Amino acid sequence: MNVRVLVADDQALVRAGFCGIIDVAPGFTVVGEAGTGAAAVDLARRERPDVVLMDIRMPDMDGLEATRLITGTGGVPGVRVLILTMFDLDEHIYAALRNGAAGFLLKDTAPEDLLAAIRVVAAGEALLAPSVTRRLIAEFAARPAAPDPTSPPAALRAITTREREVLVLIAAGRTNAEIARTLHITEGTTKTHVGHLLTKLGARDRVQLVITAYQAGLGPA
Repeated sequence: MNVRVLVADDQALVRAGFCGIIDVAPGFTVVGEAGTGAAAVDLARRERPDVVLMDIRMPDMDGLEATRLITGTGGVPGVRVLILTMFDLDEHIYAALRNGAAGFLLKDTAPEDLLAAIRVVAAGEALLAPSVTRRLIAEFAARPAAPDPTSPPAALRAITTREREVLVLIAAGRTNAEIARTLHITEGTTKTHVGHLLTKLGARDRVQLVITAYQAGLGPA
């Protein structure tokens, strides 16, 4: 699978660095560079990359709004956004997840980890910086929300026992392959369960499944 990537960052040298890492790696192609959020949205609509590597702080339109426009209603179907940040507890990360980001990485991530993260996100899985995954999602999920008749506890009554087991493992940050090994099922069966969870819980992606699990008290302690 050739992964098509759009790199959005307001610093030309940073963009050049990321593009250099990505474009020379087998199985990856850089399809565009953007220095502003607005340019990232325009390029995403035109080039339809698999993944947008998105900086948060950019002129004209920041990465948060650009992410919402790309992944939200009326956005660009099939395009996933991986946020880059300098800070492992940046308040903006919460907004990024709400706006549809598939995850985030720190800018000091090693090149091989960056490539692995892009491939994971392109495959439809969530990717959060390992050092803060549990802390970030737990704090996000603990924030009070308005009462909703379709809240996670009610929605969870529609899932099967096996789907609940898969959801717990998703909340622990496990990949499909790891879930399959843990539950002694095939990876294809795991993908089917994940698909059922997305549909039954009305989740856009695995990040929202993680949030749902934490809100329902199913996340790791």
